[in-house]
Amino acid sequence: MNYSELVSSICTLLCLISCCSVILAQQPYIKKATTLCDSRDNSTSVLGYTCNGSNQSCQAYLTFRAQSQFDSISTIAKLLAVDPPQLSQLNSVAQNATFDTDRMVLVPVTCSCSSQYYQTNTSFVIQHDNTYFFIANNTFQGLSTCQALQAQNRYPTRNLYAGTRITVPLRCACPTKNQSSDGVKYLLSYLVTSGEYVSLISKKFGVNTGNTLRANGLSEQDFTIYPFTTLLVPLQDPPSSSQVIGSPPQPSPPSSRTPPSVPPPSGGSNKTWVYAVVGVLGGLIIASVVGTIIFRMFFRKKKQKAEPASSPYSIESVQKPLNKKEDEESQEFWDSISSIAQSLKVYTFEELRAATEDFSTACLIKGSVYRGSINGDFAAIKKMNGNVTKEINLLDKINHFNLIRLSGVCFNEGNWYLVYEYAANGPLSDWIHKIDQKFLTWNQRIQIASDIATGLNYLHRYMSPPHAHKDLNSSNVLLDGDFRAKIANFGLARSTDGKEGQFALTRHIVGTKGYMSPEYLENGLITPKLDVYAFGILMLEILTGKEVALLYEGVNTELSEMLIPVLHAENGKENLKNLMDSSLQGTYPSNLAMLVIKLIDHCLKKEPSHRPSMDDILQSLSRISTSTLSYETTISI
Repeated sequence: MNYSELVSSICTLLCLISCCSVILAQQPYIKKATTLCDSRDNSTSVLGYTCNGSNQSCQAYLTFRAQSQFDSISTIAKLLAVDPPQLSQLNSVAQNATFDTDRMVLVPVTCSCSSQYYQTNTSFVIQHDNTYFFIANNTFQGLSTCQALQAQNRYPTRNLYAGTRITVPLRCACPTKNQSSDGVKYLLSYLVTSGEYVSLISKKFGVNTGNTLRANGLSEQDFTIYPFTTLLVPLQDPPSSSQVIGSPPQPSPPSSRTPPSVPPPSGGSNKTWVYAVVGVLGGLIIASVVGTIIFRMFFRKKKQKAEPASSPYSIESVQKPLNKKEDEESQEFWDSISSIAQSLKVYTFEELRAATEDFSTACLIKGSVYRGSINGDFAAIKKMNGNVTKEINLLDKINHFNLIRLSGVCFNEGNWYLVYEYAANGPLSDWIHKIDQKFLTWNQRIQIASDIATGLNYLHRYMSPPHAHKDLNSSNVLLDGDFRAKIANFGLARSTDGKEGQFALTRHIVGTKGYMSPEYLENGLITPKLDVYAFGILMLEILTGKEVALLYEGVNTELSEMLIPVLHAENGKENLKNLMDSSLQGTYPSNLAMLVIKLIDHCLKKEPSHRPSMDDILQSLSRISTSTLSYETTISI
């Protein structure tokens, strides 16, 4: 072989090695992208690992560190949506076991390709003051990212309301064809903590460091990894509990400037002191940043307490009723409203007259509700009389995207005017009954149902005390400009807390005919399950496009009778076509429609205890919604 042939052969070999490295590189490492929540660049897998494996679905593994709220088989299994027996078996513990804080737990998952990314999904109910960044990096410790959460859910970044259930895509992946050929059967999404490096993690699972580097698109020249990120570890055998016991503890939650964990290169044991110094300095930096954040938060709270914000209009500045009778009728309102005047603006009547062109018929929406323009923004202004203090006090406590927001009040000549946020697309009833040829797609209907369920779930589980709406119907659900649902009209809402006996049972039966549950009509019993029953009726209305009165035609006793031909007949799917809104024919997945019908059937059970909770309903709708998106993607392709 001459010189030129030798050079050519070497070049070819180098190219093959290079190509092999690229092919074997399962995914690019995420690096510092977890802190850049506004970024949509997936060059570092921030939105998830790309579907480049030989299989669309596979067995995969995650790691998770036990923490105060999630330190047992049951709580971790529920958080990550995995099977408790499989979780206990993999970690060689009993099903009722509790883990020490920071104990590393192995989690078995089925990883599937969703659109263009691998993931396994769970759900999470947002707590007070949660952000996407906090949920991704604190609650799920880096198993998801704030960017992936934003992409998966349609809630605005700064409008996360307590009680809202979101979908959480967890980071997992399947081996590529080349990795499979190399003996790799599983990929483990390992949560990196401070002080760890690739060779240490590889050694823990008996994996060649070079293979781990290649699996993450890293190299011996670029091997830096960071806390609160996932590192893919290629495994030939399932991981075992003996490999993770005694792992280093989890660090504090990250700040947006978390320093990297710099691993020593191979053969660098003689430079251990250098990395010790780096670790100490890194710890000092973290402590300084955390200390600064805590100081600023504390200082800001003190400042807010010292200088409370005031409303543009105080209670004293608003004109009170002049005659004695009106003054007596309104005194209860003024006593109750004075305590919330800081958060609720009190408008003058002249402001509302100007906003509605002197309550012109051109601004009339429906009934006694007018559209007004206040400071360039639309608002819905509802004229009311009588005692409205209960509704105002309730609405002032509510802070949820799917419940209509009350922004202010006004009193004038014995009438109250409540100023609400404006829902541009009006009541749901106009759309499902096709007023003015309005029409909703299958996907919009499922999203609206999920929104309604989310709002009711907030009332039932996260209000203190819990409340029932009591008058859920298609006219009391409003749609904003993006067709997101807002539950309105809380005039009949009541506490379901047993301590308030006057609300647990009532002889004053009020509500909308066709939506009221049997136990409420017969015994005056008020529980969250009466909203569940009404939700079932509303869902049936949404699916069929028929008004409630028409639904009851031909039904002898219970409305669930009309579902029998669909659920309990051999030609159920054919009967489904007759039941569904004719304008949806050919545009909906029949298998998902059947799931919705089954859900409705459960909601309409005569016995309240046999009906699901709104939280259960929300989880079911979340799965249906996810499948609907996949269905629409398939149709568009």
